[in-house]
Amino acid sequence: MTQHVSPRLAAYVALAAAGLLAGLVLGRVELVALAAPFALAAVVAPALARAPSLRVALELDRERALESEIVDATLSLTAADAECVDVFLDLPRELSTAGRNLQAVALAAGEERTLELPLRCNRWGAFVLGPPLLRAHDRLGFYSWETRLGGRAALRVYPTVEALHALLAPLETQVFVGNQVSRTKGDGIEFADIRAWGPGDRPRRINWRATARRGELWVNEQHPERNTDVVLFLDTFTDAQYGGRGTLDLTVRAATSLAHRYLQRKDRVGLVSFGGYLSWLEPESGTRQLYRIVDSLLQMDIVLSFAARDVAVLPPRSLPPKALVLALTPMLDPRTGPALLDLRARGYDLVVVEVSPVPFVDAGGGELEQLSYRLWRLSREALRARYQQAGVPIVEWADGVPLNVPLEEVSAFRRYARPARA
Repeated sequence: MTQHVSPRLAAYVALAAAGLLAGLVLGRVELVALAAPFALAAVVAPALARAPSLRVALELDRERALESEIVDATLSLTAADAECVDVFLDLPRELSTAGRNLQAVALAAGEERTLELPLRCNRWGAFVLGPPLLRAHDRLGFYSWETRLGGRAALRVYPTVEALHALLAPLETQVFVGNQVSRTKGDGIEFADIRAWGPGDRPRRINWRATARRGELWVNEQHPERNTDVVLFLDTFTDAQYGGRGTLDLTVRAATSLAHRYLQRKDRVGLVSFGGYLSWLEPESGTRQLYRIVDSLLQMDIVLSFAARDVAVLPPRSLPPKALVLALTPMLDPRTGPALLDLRARGYDLVVVEVSPVPFVDAGGGELEQLSYRLWRLSREALRARYQQAGVPIVEWADGVPLNVPLEEVSAFRRYARPARA
């Protein structure tokens, strides 16, 4: 607990000294009598000053919330003696309060008071609130004590999930049962073709119309329903920001929406953070995997690093064969391009979504600045051409555009273009 001396005490001491000195010099008793209360207060104040005995508890009504939701914070205060306390709770910029954060509370001896503080979640993130900052004063106002008391409370604010009308279909599915129609033929629901009957075919698969026309047994073939392995490949080397938003913010929101939608479809989803700090989650399915992915996204940040990165350092299980790799990148760091092209060379089904940094970059007003800006845009066009030459679908996604738009562009590319084999 830190003790502070109020300027009021120094003023009282100065008035007392000035009155006593003036009374002695001028021989005026009334000046001494006038300075006596100030001198008495200055002498008695240190004897009466004592550090307050307080107990504080901080609680939140829940540990998880979505953006724009309200979370109620409760502060419980108890004092051993009568105290007047100022209470303040430090909040990150992503959280705000509709009420008054700094509150003055008068506590009687042994009294317990509860303060309610509604918190609005303005942006996603993982936060630790507390301990609250307390400030108490003595009765004369000469001394004050500041300290932080109470525990901490963790709060996770999840990004809002965008409604996706359609998802990207992989070139190849896995062997487990799911909701994705496979291109292979086998037991399933979707009709694929008919063929002549063979030993081992089930009677229920006989196509009686074709059999009646051709005079011999013909059976139906179906497309089986299989699951998909999806790996969200996030470029976290650098970030372009402006006005509180940036490419990392868009990347996290897109990854959350994609993970939520693919897991709803009973697919397996994994996560790779490729940047200054390398991390990954192996593909799994279920609600538990969704929370693991989102919690990892909340901890994601830009870490400055000059080390060379290679996808070969990733464990093989983090990038399983036949996986659909969805790369979200602003294409600002030169280390990302070779890593993604290496994935394509290894035979992965790669799709690149360029999280455009253009809305967050000021072109400048000077001639040299304009020339530099145009050269930068041309270099980005050349990098896109490299991806297209390798047969990699690449689409640009800008701030304010629904995520469904680039996904539909990739689907159209897959419908009308033949996949390239590296």
